[in-house]
Amino acid sequence: MEFTYHATLKPDPDGGFLVTFADVPQAITAGETRDEALAQAREALSLALRGVLASGEALPISQARDGVPIAVEADVAAKLALVQAFRASAISKTDLARRLGKSENEARRLLDPDHPSKIGALQDALRTLGREIVVSVRDAA
Repeated sequence: MEFTYHATLKPDPDGGFLVTFADVPQAITAGETRDEALAQAREALSLALRGVLASGEALPISQARDGVPIAVEADVAAKLALVQAFRASAISKTDLARRLGKSENEARRLLDPDHPSKIGALQDALRTLGREIVVSVRDAA
């Protein structure tokens, strides 16, 4: 699972730049400068993807190849991956908690797209579900 989507930047008639994502239409933002617009794009993308998961929908597949690639922050990507892996596992939150040696409340917080979780806890939960985090570093957009 890679959480990189391509953004389209267009000059805004009122000044600055408008940013949209063909694969994530809920993510729309703007900025006075190109750099500001791209920074806002990362946040808008993260919020939109968390909202998609919170509503119970599946995350959109990144298909667009035109535009600027925008990746969500690492902790957000890990959270999104965990929720996807959990849904695919068909186990209950109680089962996940038991496998992690945690309370059910802790497991629920790990699976809440809007609750911040430490990367180590997300990594442990992903391993429990047969997944692992692989880190990649690239030049910034």
